[in-house]
This record gives sequence, C-alpha cells and structure tokens, in this order.
Amino acid sequence: MTNTSRRRLKTLVGAGSVIHASNDTRRQTGISRAITLANIAEREKITGLFTADLLQADPDGLSGSTGSQDPLITLAALSQVTSQIGLIATVSTTYQHPYNLARLIGTLDHVSGGRAGWNAVTSSVGEENFGDIQLPAPEVRYARATEFIEVINALFDANQPDSVVRNKNGGVSIDPRKLHPINHHGDFFRVQGPLNVPPPPQHRPVQFQAGQSEEGLKLGAKYAEVIYTSQPTLDDAKAFVERVHQHADAIGRHESRPLIMNSFHSIIGESPSDVARRLFEKHERIDYQQGRLRVADMLGGDIDLRDAALDQPIPLRLLPDIEQINRRRGRAEIFKRFALQGLTLRELIVQAQETGHWFVAGTPEQLADAIEERYRAGVLDVISLHGLGQADQEDLLINGLLPELRKRNLIDTEYLGEDFRGNLGLASKLPGR
Repeated sequence: MTNTSRRRLKTLVGAGSVIHASNDTRRQTGISRAITLANIAEREKITGLFTADLLQADPDGLSGSTGSQDPLITLAALSQVTSQIGLIATVSTTYQHPYNLARLIGTLDHVSGGRAGWNAVTSSVGEENFGDIQLPAPEVRYARATEFIEVINALFDANQPDSVVRNKNGGVSIDPRKLHPINHHGDFFRVQGPLNVPPPPQHRPVQFQAGQSEEGLKLGAKYAEVIYTSQPTLDDAKAFVERVHQHADAIGRHESRPLIMNSFHSIIGESPSDVARRLFEKHERIDYQQGRLRVADMLGGDIDLRDAALDQPIPLRLLPDIEQINRRRGRAEIFKRFALQGLTLRELIVQAQETGHWFVAGTPEQLADAIEERYRAGVLDVISLHGLGQADQEDLLINGLLPELRKRNLIDTEYLGEDFRGNLGLASKLPGR
C-alpha cells in the first residue's frame, strides 16, 4: 500500500574514486569512472552522492580507500557533469575552520546550482596530522562542533540575498554594505565576518551530521537536517529514533525533526541459493588475523585480541568501559553489546566487516522487504545503498532492487525540487520563506 502521510524514502550512493592508479592506462581513468558512476546514479534518480572521509593513512588497511581523496574537490568536479543529484561532503569540525568551510561549501553550492550538503563529523583519527598529541576528548570535540555549526550558520545568515547582482556584461557586482559581520567570540573560534562568499543558492547547504553517542545524538537533534547513524537491528533503530525525537521535541523541533539516514550494507542475489553462495564466498575471503584488529578497533582500539580464542566470546575483562573510550564511542557501544550477547570472536569479526551497520543478504524482494519494514516503522528517511561500481552487484542494484523499491512506491521516480533541499523534501532556508 502507498504511504501517503510521509515523504518517499530518499536514496544516496557513494561517489566514485577519482584517484589515478599506477596501472591505469590513462591518467583520467579515475575521474572518468567517477563521472560514469555519477551519471548512472543521476539517471536512476538517486537523491545524492555521499563522500566519507578520514584524515590519516590507515596503517592497518582497515579503511580501504576512504580518505584517499578530498570530498569537496571530488564533488566540485562531479557537479560539472551532473545537474540534479545532491552532493554531500564529510567534513571534520575538529580539524577544519568554520570560516574556511563556509567559503568552500558555499562555493560548492554556487558551482552546483544549489546541490551542496555537508556531513559534520568530529573525527576519531588524524590528530597526529594537525598538531595534537592526543585526540581531544569527545566532550571537547562535540563542544567545538556545536560552536562550529553555530558560526557557519551565522555566516550564511548574515549576508543579504541581494548582496550580489549580475551586470549586463555578464559579470557580477557585490555590494559590501549587504555583507554583514557576525562578531563571534566563543571558546573555540573568533570570527568577525562577514563571509566574503555571497549567499549560496540554498542559503544554507543541507546539514548532515554523523554520530550516535549521546553527545552526537544531542548535537544532531539540535542542528542536523539529516542524522547519519549505524543501527544494525530494527529495535536498535527504534530506540535511537525515539531518543532523537525526544531531544528534538524538547528544544522545539517537533515540526522539523531531523531525517534519519542509515547506510544499508547488502549482498544482492538472484535467488536464495545465489544469495547463500555469495554470502559463503564473502565469509571465505575474511582475513581473521586482520579481523582481530578490526574488532579491537570497533571496541575503541585499546584492547589486544591477538591471542583471544576465535570460537569463544571475548573475556569480559577485555571489554572496555564505554565512558573511557575516546574514539568512536557509539560504534564501541554497538560492539560491546554484541560481545555481551555472547557472540564469539569469529562472529564478531564477521559483524565487523560491516562496521556495525545494517546488513542484509537476500534477493531484491527480500532486501526491499527489510527496507520497507524500517520505512513503515518510521525509523528510516534516507538510505545509502551499496553496489554501484561493484561488478557483481551493480546490475542487481539497478535492475533488481531499485525497480522493486519503485514498484512499492517507496522511492522517487523523478527529482521533485529545484535544489538538493527540495529533493530531500526539506524546508527552504531562504529568508522570508
């Protein structure tokens, strides 16, 4: 049945890598492939391209190619070969400055014609590259993130929409009297302003926020328009969304609650037997020695599992105190909960392949059932789909799962708005609207 009381589910896919590889026959192979994938996504009416980021070269290789390209430059390039799909850059509020980001993300909104969004993260790694001996405590990182978002919003809001006009000769004139200072003096930033990039087409690019610890949840409930969270089960998702809504309602956001985004990790198969084969092959490829490192990382990074028995639960004495964890506290909470449920180390290593995200293996119909269940439960508004650019999954995504979701009237079949905000079904941030 059609759910007429809610917006349809919005869809994201990861932007492709633009990186030149040593065995490429052409220097443009990376960007050409990223363009092809972006064009496919836009043809399929995917709502947005998402870019994750890390600020270090992962010494254990646990993060794959994440962090090997700058999100904003990647998306600026892809903005010129697309016209409607949204562009979301992950940005660290711990190791970026709000004035600089306002210039960058504001310019991305200009060059894309109003399709920019940014995903605020507080960073769990990378301190060694930005002058910190230790990563600041979560409470400090979230306090800085709060002020960061307040500053960037103030910069966007201060300038008048008509501060820039286009001349008859095609150039632009900026009226400095309509660019206003913000005179911000806070605990982390001193920013006088005004922002010297004129108001972006969306006024404020769309605000995403990733983080599921209590501090992250409060930040998202206050400022985010879309909260990106890892919730491996439906019950987890329901509990998380209830907490978000409680915090949002308490500060007067009942009518403008954040949308909830999940990353959907999946294996798509043509039949149940094909799904079983693909899942078996996936598990056969697991490196269990590296898997020990991955589980340790999921549990905060400060435990040694090299000698732990694979087919026994992790000894309770090794499990961390969540309140003492400085990195990925929300993720550690998920994996400690798994461990306390009695999962063996081997089972935890399997779970860690999805880094705590929602994972389903099945046919297109079975995956659509799982997606529809969360959507109908009111705990899923935006979904990041996997498979685009993967040789063994792309066809099943494009010609299997997406058509099934359309058949159920769960996702958009056309772009609905004039900008990214409109395509997400979010309210305009333009003054007076």
